[in-house]
Amino acid sequence: MKRSTRILSSSTRIWGTCILLAGFVSGGVLAQDVERRLFQPEDVHSIKNVGDIAISPDGEWVAYSVRTTNVDKDKNSSDLFMVKWDGSTRIQLTHTEDSGEGRPRFSPDGKYLAFVAARSDGNSEESDDPKGKSQVWLLNRSGGEAARLTELPGGVSSFEWSPDSMRLVLVSRDPEEKEEDESAAEGDGEKSTSSHDTPKPIVIDRYHFKQDGQDWLGNRYQRLYVFDLDSRDASLLTPGAFDSTQPAWGPDGDIIAFTSRRQGDPDRHRNSEIYVIEATEGAEARQVTTWDGPDSNPVFSPDGKRIAYLQGGPPKYSGYDPRQLAVISVDGGEAVLPASELDRNMSSPRWSLDGKTLHFLVADDRVQTVASVPSRGGNVKSIYPDDSQPGVVRSFDVGQNGMVAVTTFSQWPAEIYRADDGMALSDHNRELRESIEWATVEGFDSVSDDGVAVGSMLLKPPGYQEGVRYPTIAYVHGGPVGQDGYDFDTTSQILAAQGYLVINPNYRGSSGRGHEFSRAIYADWGNLEIRDIHAVMDNLVEQGLSDPERLGIGGWSYGGINTNFAIATDTRFKAAVSGASASNYIAGYGTDQYIWQYENEFGPPWEALDTYLKTSYPFLHANRIETPTLFMCGEKDFNVPLINSEQMYQALRSLNVPTQLVIYPGQNHGLSKPSYIQDRLERMIEWYGHYLGTGSD
Repeated sequence: MKRSTRILSSSTRIWGTCILLAGFVSGGVLAQDVERRLFQPEDVHSIKNVGDIAISPDGEWVAYSVRTTNVDKDKNSSDLFMVKWDGSTRIQLTHTEDSGEGRPRFSPDGKYLAFVAARSDGNSEESDDPKGKSQVWLLNRSGGEAARLTELPGGVSSFEWSPDSMRLVLVSRDPEEKEEDESAAEGDGEKSTSSHDTPKPIVIDRYHFKQDGQDWLGNRYQRLYVFDLDSRDASLLTPGAFDSTQPAWGPDGDIIAFTSRRQGDPDRHRNSEIYVIEATEGAEARQVTTWDGPDSNPVFSPDGKRIAYLQGGPPKYSGYDPRQLAVISVDGGEAVLPASELDRNMSSPRWSLDGKTLHFLVADDRVQTVASVPSRGGNVKSIYPDDSQPGVVRSFDVGQNGMVAVTTFSQWPAEIYRADDGMALSDHNRELRESIEWATVEGFDSVSDDGVAVGSMLLKPPGYQEGVRYPTIAYVHGGPVGQDGYDFDTTSQILAAQGYLVINPNYRGSSGRGHEFSRAIYADWGNLEIRDIHAVMDNLVEQGLSDPERLGIGGWSYGGINTNFAIATDTRFKAAVSGASASNYIAGYGTDQYIWQYENEFGPPWEALDTYLKTSYPFLHANRIETPTLFMCGEKDFNVPLINSEQMYQALRSLNVPTQLVIYPGQNHGLSKPSYIQDRLERMIEWYGHYLGTGSD
């Protein structure tokens, strides 16, 4: 099938293991065939996740992180690597099992590589990072051990080097009250001597008071600090009851741009603005942007006169509209949108070295590519990858020798590629890639009942036979603003390996198709999405690909929400797996993290009860559900809390519809413990296998 119309044309050991790289693959070119096997749930632990790239100032090296799984310890860790620009040499910089190093950043003078990690410095048992928080560590490129630089009680989530390599700007969250007390005691040479371990009551007074992965927010905020490498002092830049994030240094090292919401009660709107502040304690921040919607991700032009950033949609649609590339004078004024004719989501703005061009990521129909545009406006040019081998770029960086991109393709986990020629600079997943017989992946286009085109990804199982109708699973993405595309999809590949056709529909509400396509479901959840999913399934049946008596559906988050809507709408699906989903939005109000969206999209329940009742269709009409459904959720999910899955499970259990609820202890919205990730996949396979069968049987 052709894709829908595309918009764009075209203990640490330092400098340890040195590896000569020969025979790297570029893009989708595989080495010689070997005997292959099917992809199984336990194979997820063999995937090496490549990311966090940074190019050295001279352009000759690329530093990056690789996350791996330790099955015996049931945890993940990550190490840092460097690879030469020509691909000839790769060096493993760190060797750790119990922690994760990330965000490598070269100092502008090229002497150091700093990174974020939460671990001991190896000198004594008392030298652990404060309260296990991530801190900034420093590697001297001339050799030696890594040394911890920072000791902020709240840890460090991100940082950036100053142009003179003498300072860092840090992002750190306020510590909890207990952490502050213990940190002060340790500073006096004492240890906390609490007579009991009873935690203090949690006191809530914020409008937005909970967030997945952060639990109860309280009055703790993310702040910017300037850290001096010589004195080791951290000076607070951004006090106040608001978050400050995404710092970027001006090229002269005198000012810092950042993102913050400061008007009124910051919890009650999404109007983030770009500010600049002098890099000295006590300085006053100056607002640069004035757009009513969210502004974010500032980056200075090389001459320091302009700031490129991302401009979100108007407040009403800020959760749906694509972000646009914007440029504004450092003194403020009217913003310019250099790529305003491109109605697609943009991210990761980067200036060219001469300041004439802006590079960025653009999400088009089922792909995400590196693109460029003249900084003052003009034609948008797609750079990498091209249409001959569509893929999804997750991140990129610009250096003296060109650009590198962390890119994933349909049958290959992410690796690092040079953007100019597609040469692979990393190949950490080669062994896995060459040992598996992968499902084939292709675009599949359908038309909904009202004439709207719906693009999907279709995975055909290994050994697929033409003319055979297969049991089919619609595995639906979350978001809803997001898309499935030509990237590596672990869950879909594993399901296809069991003998299923797997379809990933990009229903209305998805990205990649412009603001009207995303906005279509505003305040009307569970309507157009389900019509689109049904149209895709109908198309598969009409083309003789799918067995209409063996259709399944599943997804996580909004994919689970769509699953609940789908099984309550008709009985075509014979099995469902609903992960971290919701169906009763009166119960959702005040129990999840989306209070602003509820009140601004639906209105409060006492003013918009009909909307809540309509959107709660799957729960309030659970008696229409006949599909055997497996519900799953993390115990500590504050994004879509467990109460939602409990309610749907209880409803089906009361109605004697086959159902089961699986709760993953201590897990947030996204499962992080490796054994739970494997368990989820195994339970999905067992559930679908029981109710759909497998293969062409």
